[in-house]
Amino acid sequence: MKTVKIIGVPEHFNLPWHLAMEDNAFEDRGIQLEWSDIPEGTGKMTEMLQNGEADIGIILTEGIIKSISQGNLSKIVQEYVSSPLLWGIHVDAKSKRDSIESLKDDKVAISRMGSGSHLMAYINAQNQGWNTENLKFEIIDNLNGAVENLSSGSNAYFMWEHFTTKPLVDNGTFKRLGDCPTPWPCFVIAASDAFLKESEGVLKHILEVINTYTSEFKQIPSIDRTLSNRYEQKLEDIKEWLSKTTWGQVQLSEKTLNEVQSRLHDLNLIEKIQDASEFLWK
Repeated sequence: MKTVKIIGVPEHFNLPWHLAMEDNAFEDRGIQLEWSDIPEGTGKMTEMLQNGEADIGIILTEGIIKSISQGNLSKIVQEYVSSPLLWGIHVDAKSKRDSIESLKDDKVAISRMGSGSHLMAYINAQNQGWNTENLKFEIIDNLNGAVENLSSGSNAYFMWEHFTTKPLVDNGTFKRLGDCPTPWPCFVIAASDAFLKESEGVLKHILEVINTYTSEFKQIPSIDRTLSNRYEQKLEDIKEWLSKTTWGQVQLSEKTLNEVQSRLHDLNLIEKIQDASEFLWK
């Protein structure tokens, strides 16, 4: 049995992996998949891939591209979620601010540098026509840290996946001022170069299994109720999320890779645009 360490966020996007593991779909192929939830998100996961603490990560596209650009010896092996991620833009529920425009000079609460919450703050600022050099950040580690930070009067704003934070909007912890969708497929499957070198055949088996599960995921009877119960989300919110979400089973295109690199380069978040072979597993 080959043991493979895999990491991802504890969010509804990753249910196909858990269903496949519960069905022993990987074990049937001689693979022991060891899943770890990483609530800190992409910034932490890129570090874990780089440090050899994980073999595979289900990770935000812009985050892994920035990390590889800065020397992380990993590759994108394929898309995972091919639809955009809807980033909700939140403030404390008691805040008097009521529009994205009103946040222009405020600090941003982010899980860590290089995370999605960090990079998407630049994308949002650019979309708004703000000077991105004026952005100021507070590190809050994870969603719980954001609740603590915003509730304690920091006056920061916080960007996180719309449906994950919806219960906190509903219960009066956060106020959402709007959304900022990623301009590209949001999640990819990435693997360390060391794992790819040693275990290419194992990876192909893993991809075959997960691609079967994601391609059939929406057809699973009562999958909306399963998601609602597991992730403590309202059924109507899960139905809306499912309607907006598509899973991908193919490699990220060079065109998309170059779009992401170009946007990150424009924002001075990466030094140069590199060849696709630096990023994409063939």
